[in-house]
Amino acid sequence: MRFSITHPMHTHPYHPDLVSGSGVAAVAAAAEAAGFDGFGFTDHPAPSQRWLDAGGHDAVDPFVAMAFAAAGTTTLRLVPNIVVLPYRNPFVVAKAGATLDLMSGGRFTLAVGVGYLKREFAALGVDYDERAELFGEALAVIRGIWTTDEFSFEGRHFSARGITAHPRPVSAPHPPIWIGGNTGAARARVARHGDGWCPFAAPPGLAQTAGTAAIDSLDRLAAGIDDLRARLDAEERDPSSIDIVFNNFDGGSPGTDDFDADAYLSGVEKLAALGVTWLHVSLPGDSLSHALEAIEQFGEAVIAAA
Repeated sequence: MRFSITHPMHTHPYHPDLVSGSGVAAVAAAAEAAGFDGFGFTDHPAPSQRWLDAGGHDAVDPFVAMAFAAAGTTTLRLVPNIVVLPYRNPFVVAKAGATLDLMSGGRFTLAVGVGYLKREFAALGVDYDERAELFGEALAVIRGIWTTDEFSFEGRHFSARGITAHPRPVSAPHPPIWIGGNTGAARARVARHGDGWCPFAAPPGLAQTAGTAAIDSLDRLAAGIDDLRARLDAEERDPSSIDIVFNNFDGGSPGTDDFDADAYLSGVEKLAALGVTWLHVSLPGDSLSHALEAIEQFGEAVIAAA
């Protein structure tokens, strides 16, 4: 099992120490020292004030921030959580990802999702109702331009002829592409285009808000994994080659009073038995010092034991 964190900037307003250069560097270095495998940032370039007031969070640019984190680490994998792919031209995403992979020595994973915030789509000039089709075309473009010279593509939203973009990523054949979302459509995209599936725990209320399917139990997660494996078989792809990312229902979160490392480790065993390969760990975002304490606690109590 591998463990990853998202930089704990998950409130509005955020704690200013968390977004300083020294703060980002400290969290990344602490995560690497504690044995974490992945570190990333969220993607909200233009959230609405209404969403922020309802429990949303501020964000930095994920590619810029991951590059900053990469400069001070050597083994930590850079995994955004997640890039909303329809927000950007896929050739620009591919260039940013290739550059980050090159400069980090092959440590980049492109984790992407369709997105769900209508006002953010509107602010960015992207048609919300076209997001699924934009997403599918973008995946094809990114994989193509990362691996092909004189690449051509003709879709409804993107058209290119004879395009060559170097330098390429150093990861072969390209950086892993993880696809987020809890729905069957998300799993179909993984089966066709992805190297990993990253659903998230969502009770029915949250799922409705995010426009996705509820996953609020191990049984529902197991059903999704079974469905993914069937889709991979139909595409003649090896299910063991696909990463599955989730979070732990058991044990709570490090840095909280009720965190139970033994219960957490029991949950790790259950998830591993289902086929989960990466676990996303939540950190406190009330201060930099608290986040660093939680990272150290989790490393000693869980990662070392696991």
